Amino acid sequence: MAIKVDNTNYNGEVLERILAKAATGNELVSKGLIMVIPGVEKSMSIPRLKTGKMLQKRKENPTVEDSKGDFNWSEKILTPHDFMAFTVFNPRQFEHVWRKWQPTGNLVFRELPPEGQNALLDALSKQVQFELGHHYVNGEYAEGTDDDKLMNGILTQAAKDPDYILVDGSKATTMVEKLKAVRKAIPKAMRENPNLRIIMSVEDFDKYDDELTEREAKNASETEINRKRYKGITIETVAAWPEGVLIATLCSPDADGNFFAAVNLQNDENVIQIDKYANASELYFFKLLMMADTNIAFGEELVVLDSRATPKFSAALKAANVKKPEADTE
Repeated sequence: MAIKVDNTNYNGEVLERILAKAATGNELVSKGLIMVIPGVEKSMSIPRLKTGKMLQKRKENPTVEDSKGDFNWSEKILTPHDFMAFTVFNPRQFEHVWRKWQPTGNLVFRELPPEGQNALLDALSKQVQFELGHHYVNGEYAEGTDDDKLMNGILTQAAKDPDYILVDGSKATTMVEKLKAVRKAIPKAMRENPNLRIIMSVEDFDKYDDELTEREAKNASETEINRKRYKGITIETVAAWPEGVLIATLCSPDADGNFFAAVNLQNDENVIQIDKYANASELYFFKLLMMADTNIAFGEELVVLDSRATPKFSAALKAANVKKPEADTE
């Protein structure tokens, strides 16, 4: 049964509110780092337009042969995949731990009180957001019944792109050196863009924070946290982000960023069906249906340093992607 009551004996009054374990949500969405496109039931394209050099010497009578520059049109695909949350439980399991939930009617007509629904819904929503946060970053999609492979996340999609800018961090031993290498590789056209962000794990920022604290007196003391910035570029930490991966790119909840997600409904994770499992049953169920996929727009606008023991961004993998057609979602 989905509700498990462990080591609990009702012995008097209890708190009015059920306490739920804290869980980090989908930070790419909550921090405005990704554009979420609702209403995508099948697939949609991210249109991309690139141009070549066009300026040339003036000619009095230009001809077709004098034409210079191209408009190159291409698309990235977002193909949301179906997945769900489904759990069945018996409200009676709360009766002996919370006095005000003890029913007074016939056993057959016992119901889940609204306050209990809200408490369970709140816990379910937090857990779904937490799991989505992981999938939006690290998810990998595969056909079949593997519940850990529901959709392709941003890092999975980015690793397929042959145009991302790979930074060699093999000689960098500190976070300051890694950040210096990443900043140096950022295209000049992106340097002053207000949407430019450096994304890293919480663990990596802790290292950076410690380095700044220990290096100079003008930085924050041990009682404070240093600002999440490097050379004027805002640093964003994401709990689901893997340690050892630094990415610099444009981030926005609108179309002027580089991260995109397609979903069926903007608030899919909050559209939950609650009902009795069967007319003659005491069991209730929560059911949530979702569709989601992610992708990046331009690999040329994504700077990556991957210092993991087994990197998913490497020169060899990047070269292999160049030889293949551009990979979209499955």
